[in-house]
Amino acid sequence: MAAPIPIDAEMLADVALLAALPRAVREEAAALARARPLPRGLRVFDQGERAGRAHALLSGCVRITQSGSDGEEILVRFIGPGEIFGCVPVLTDGLYPADATTMVDSLELSWDPADLLALMERHSQLAINMVAIVGKRLGEAQERLRELATQSAERRVARTLLRLLDQAGRRTGDGVRIDFPLRRKDIADIAGTTLHTVSRFVAGWERQGLLATRHHHVIIRSPDELRVLAEESPG
Repeated sequence: MAAPIPIDAEMLADVALLAALPRAVREEAAALARARPLPRGLRVFDQGERAGRAHALLSGCVRITQSGSDGEEILVRFIGPGEIFGCVPVLTDGLYPADATTMVDSLELSWDPADLLALMERHSQLAINMVAIVGKRLGEAQERLRELATQSAERRVARTLLRLLDQAGRRTGDGVRIDFPLRRKDIADIAGTTLHTVSRFVAGWERQGLLATRHHHVIIRSPDELRVLAEESPG
């Protein structure tokens, strides 16, 4: 059995839920947390499963998906370092609302839901942070619905790439790289369009020099030009 990974307050300083809290609160949260490495392709939890842990990602990337009654899978979002996931059941019915699968080798922290709830009861700012994070994600989901109803596919694809850039962009010598593997099908799912449509736009933007794709990663060479495409009105 692998030795437990030691956890301290500094590790929690990069977790959005806890980053701005006093060190003493982070030490208390660290004492209750468990750290574990997650290999690529691991199903962390399943939709509808009773939530055994509440999670925060320290490194790597996790893909959150939901499945309908017909079995079709929909990509909901990507989780990057510092973000929480699988925490909604702490505030709702205790069931995971989606599947979570690692896209690369990752490292997570997790808490027993009862311990995390007790922490929120003792420290109101922690509860406020949780509500703010959930509220922000709800706002993002509403924004995606609005875009789906009112915007062209090209604008939606451009906005999707810009959101992912804001979430996980890392500057390189030839642009800003979205720092996790990204399939064109993933972009299509988030933008609410087809794989064919995304492939057509991405290929065109590559020819124009706006972006490049290498080893399943997207590099945005001209974020400003992509923002122009994201904001342009039809015609």
